[in-house]
Amino acid sequence: MTGKTQIIMEIDGETVEVALEDSAATRDFVAQLPLTLTFKDYHGIEKVSDLPNRLSTEGSPKGFDPAVGSFTYYAPWGNLAIFYRDFGYARSLINLGTVTKGLERLTHTETFTATISRAD
Repeated sequence: MTGKTQIIMEIDGETVEVALEDSAATRDFVAQLPLTLTFKDYHGIEKVSDLPNRLSTEGSPKGFDPAVGSFTYYAPWGNLAIFYRDFGYARSLINLGTVTKGLERLTHTETFTATISRAD
């Protein structure tokens, strides 16, 4: 991976676009694509879904302060977390990228199923 890899999340015919950072965790994530995952709301702040395989944490900072649109990996639980509201610093949270289009789609329902694939 060089530069920013783009992925898309297809949700009920709508598209959410994400620009990924280059890191060991992100490369592990991209290697698992395509994926179909069910996301659930977590505390009215983020949507979360378990991944089939854990991602590498090599070279990752000890934590991350997510903003609205942060596309992240929470290492202790092995899940993706996509923030649609601001949240403070969390240990073991790894930034994978940023939602660049369609963030509002994440708040339409409590749960949803998304097919995630590379855009390029």
